[in-house]
Amino acid sequence: MTLADLPAINACLNATSAVLLTTGYILIRRRAVAAHRACMLGALVVSVAFLVCYLVYHYAVGSVRFPGTGVARAVYLTILASHTLLAVTVPPLALVTVYRAWRSEFARHRRVARWALPVWLYVSVTGVVIYVLLYQVYGARAAGS
Repeated sequence: MTLADLPAINACLNATSAVLLTTGYILIRRRAVAAHRACMLGALVVSVAFLVCYLVYHYAVGSVRFPGTGVARAVYLTILASHTLLAVTVPPLALVTVYRAWRSEFARHRRVARWALPVWLYVSVTGVVIYVLLYQVYGARAAGS
């Protein structure tokens, strides 16, 4: 694994998080509490791994400029802005949600989870979209490529 591999790894971690979050939601709707817990803790672990990889990559290379222009650039920057603004809310929302579940404060857990889930899911999915647009569609070069 090289530094250049981290953007693709991050996209995979984001996609995995989205799958685990969606599966966890379906499971809790079916009252499969233990399976829900496993999925949500898995999403938390995968998201922490993403954050570590993301910070390592951007510490090493800085920001990567989007090479597209015109409407494509406007769309990309709009997605990036909403993704970034919401991404800063995910760690505290996720931690409060997990903490409340851990303490068996399920009514309070659900009140936060109703906000945390869609925000976290949006951030996970748009993370993959950003990767695809930046590195696959418009061919930005990852560090070390």
